Parts: sequence; C-alpha cells; structure tokens
Amino acid sequence: MLHTRRDLLRLTLLGATAPALLTACGGSTEQTNAGTEGSAGRLLASQAPLPEPFTRPLPLPRVLEPVRSESGTDYYEITQKAGKASILDGLDTEVWGYDGTFPGPTIVSRRGRRTVVRHTNELPVPVVVHLHGGRIAADQDGYPTDLVNPAQGTATTHTGTAGMEGMEMSGETGSRDYVYDLDQPAATLWYHDHRMDFTGPQVYRGLAGFHLIEDDEEAALGLPSGERDVPLMIVDRSFAADGSFRYPSTDPTLTGTPGVTADYMSGVLGDCVLVNGAAWPVMEVEAVRYRFRILNAANARRFRLRLDGGPSFVQIGSDQGLLAAPVELVRIDVAQGERFDVVVDFSGQAAGDEITMVNDRGEGGTAQVMRFRVTGTATDDSRVPERLADLEQLSEADAVASRTFTFRRGGAEAHGMTLWTVNGEAFDPDTVIASPKLGTVERWTIVAQNNEHPFHVHLGAFQVLASSTAGRNDEGWKDTVNLDNGGRAEILVRFDGHRGKYVLHCHNLEHEDMMMMANFEVV
Repeated sequence: MLHTRRDLLRLTLLGATAPALLTACGGSTEQTNAGTEGSAGRLLASQAPLPEPFTRPLPLPRVLEPVRSESGTDYYEITQKAGKASILDGLDTEVWGYDGTFPGPTIVSRRGRRTVVRHTNELPVPVVVHLHGGRIAADQDGYPTDLVNPAQGTATTHTGTAGMEGMEMSGETGSRDYVYDLDQPAATLWYHDHRMDFTGPQVYRGLAGFHLIEDDEEAALGLPSGERDVPLMIVDRSFAADGSFRYPSTDPTLTGTPGVTADYMSGVLGDCVLVNGAAWPVMEVEAVRYRFRILNAANARRFRLRLDGGPSFVQIGSDQGLLAAPVELVRIDVAQGERFDVVVDFSGQAAGDEITMVNDRGEGGTAQVMRFRVTGTATDDSRVPERLADLEQLSEADAVASRTFTFRRGGAEAHGMTLWTVNGEAFDPDTVIASPKLGTVERWTIVAQNNEHPFHVHLGAFQVLASSTAGRNDEGWKDTVNLDNGGRAEILVRFDGHRGKYVLHCHNLEHEDMMMMANFEVV
C-alpha cells in the first residue's frame, strides 16, 4: 500500500528568521532583493516570438556509448562546443553544449565500475565539469577554479570578484579526464559547468546533461524501464530577437567582469519553459506506467509541478537514489538542482486524453510545462513495490558536531554591488570554514535570508531532520534542499568515501556566481 505524504513527511517549523533589506552599494539601482512567481529573481522578457505550447514532440537526450571498455572501466569522450538548436520558429539558437547539444548526452554508469570521461574544450572560455550528486574524489569533483582552458588558447589570470582579481587558476588546456569511482546506489545525477564566477551564464547557454547510476538492486524491482524510463530536464530561458539565449551578463563575452547587471542580482527568470531543450513539448504515452526522472536545471526558478486532469505522482526516488517506500504526491516542489524520481500511471486514461504538467508557481506561459497525450492501451509488466530500498535512518545521536551556515546578502562588496555570502563572507578558495572527519555525521543548520536559497553540498549526502519550508517531501538521501526566504533546515550530513576540499553553495546560480559559496575539507 502506498504511503501518503502526510504519513512520511516530518515537517517542523523552526522559527523563521526575518529577512533584512540590504542595499546594493556604489549607486546600484537595486534597493531590494527581488522575487517573482514564487522564485528569487526578476523576469527577463524574450524579444523574439515564443512557440505555441504543446506543438513540438518531447526530445530525448542521446545515451552516450563508451568509446571502449576494459576490465572494470568504461571510457567516454565529450567535446564542449557551440551548436545550433531549433527552439523557436524560424530562428536558430546557439547553444554551448556537451557535444554541441542541449541537454548534453546522457551517461549511464554501473555501480562498482569506474567511469572515465574525457572532456575536450572547444569553447572560447574556460570550463569546469561538476558531477552533481557524485560521491567522488576531490580532484575529480569539478572544483570551481580547476579549469579546462580552451584548446586554442592559454591559461590566464582571473578577473574575479571580492578582491580576487588577478588570481592564478589551475587546470588543463584543451582536454582532461574526469575519473569517477561511483560506489553509490542507483540514482539520477547530472553534470554541469561549475566555472568560478561564470556558472550561471555557461549553464544557461546549455552546459548540462544527465548522468544515471544503475545497480542490481534497482533493476530487480520491476520499475518502468526502457522507453518508459524518461529523463525530464526542466529549465526556463529567455530569447533575444535573433533567437539567441538572452542573459544579462555584465560582460557577455564571459572573459572579463563576472556577474549580472544590478537588476538581476537576485536571479534570472526566463519566460519560456523548456523540457529537454524543447519549448512546452508534448509526449505521446500509452495507458501504462512511466518513470520520469525530473530535474530542475534552471538558474533561479523553482517549480511546483502538478498533473492537471491526470493521476498523481508516485515518488520513488530523491537526489541520491531510491526512497524506502513510494510516496503519493499531488504536487512536487522542485528547487534548482533537485531531482524527483517519480512513476505516473496512465492506465486509468483513455485514448485521446491529454494531461498537462503545470507549474503552480508560474504565471502565463511559465504556468505550463509540458503535455502528455494518451495514444491507447498496451501491455505493462512493470510494478511499484511497497518497499523500494533498505535505507539507514540517521538520528541526532549520530552527529559528532553541529554547525550553522547563514545564506544572505551582505558582508562583502565588489564591482559596486553587495554580494551574496555564507556566514557573511564571500567565497575565497583559500578559506575553509568546516573540517568534518571522514566517516562521520554532522548536524548542520542552514538559514536563508533575503531570498529563497536551494542549498547544495558536494560529496556529502544528507537526510533532512526538519525544515520550515512547508509543502515539501524531503524523504530519503539528498544533496540539495530548498529553503524559503527566512527559512531554516536541520540536516544530518554524512561524509563518506574521500578526503579533500569541497564546496557548499546556493544553487541559485546568480547567487553562487556572486560569491554565495564556501569550502569545507574532509579530514
């Protein structure tokens, strides 16, 4: 029997911290921290006509084949380069993509096998590749200053923010291999650019893709598979009159001063919703169960998803893999960087039925996401078991230390603007603010001020002990959790597998680029 969200969600109101109004410095016109449509940020209107919703088929990212496989290791190759996408009617959109596509190709790894991905950079700017959700060695994690410089060019100093102008950056030129020893349960991960100060615009231009982990335990469950196992990368974008992505970079070449113009310091919100790179697509489905791996890869927009005129979602997995038991949800709140693994059962629908996935946080076009069109009946031998995985449940007694991290605007300034900070400090690659011990669990309190902040920690998987953000299901192992403005979350973080320096940060990418990031070192 399915558990309801009420049965499983342990929601505790922890007492909201009143948001302060901090003013940008140096004559900036922004006097408050902006928000609209339930998200931190300001809407950027498209200058080109947008497509009619539900007229284009849902595309599926290509599954990348290894170039070779040896004992225990699969080798892949990806080239980061410019490409053309047909998103708008009659206009081409240049994307910066993995293999020139948006989304990039999907990589599928098997637990216990080593995955090696060679990335070649044919873009005009440095890049960094972060495997979001991967429990991997620090030197393979995609640290923000560990660059892959363009194949045609040389490494340069960094313009930087908050006094880091002229800082030397490390890394390779042309290509580098990322080595992933993925000894972790089956899960929906994703890879994306993580270049220091320029993550927002480079992800916005297309540098994102799925990376799935499979294992025997998940395969034995009988969940929908094959063509009925569908990744859905949901983003919002705006377009210039010529069809290019419209983004308010201070320096559009992404080679000089980082960040966005003052009006968009809180976040960039687009007016066109894309799923797997298509605007408001439609997917034909049979009257059977489908598994959807939902990823919010937007820069600043939060989505509250619901199936209008159709069945509920049955959540089977979170960021870091399967839940202990399925949870039936009428809606799901997905913050930037989060994944929700769900099953939708269309067996109660008739041929010709249309079911729209809507965004209850949106307005106008952003209130719609995609549509499902039922074609008819079919055989279905899939199932959703009552028990999915044996998950260890952490308790407060497991924690060996407690720490508090406050995410707010203030404490540092650069380029005439007040920066986003962690505990009042702007990101500094040489500063470590926490040193957890390998194999231990710590209790972290995350506090959000001045805007909503999706908190993401590299390497460390965590469980949510309590959260003041209402209406969410935060069961299972996670690596990202959302906080409303003034909210708090108590999480239990486990540090397994690797020592080294990693980052924690806000996954509103405009906040991250404007220094809302900090180092911790596992010792």
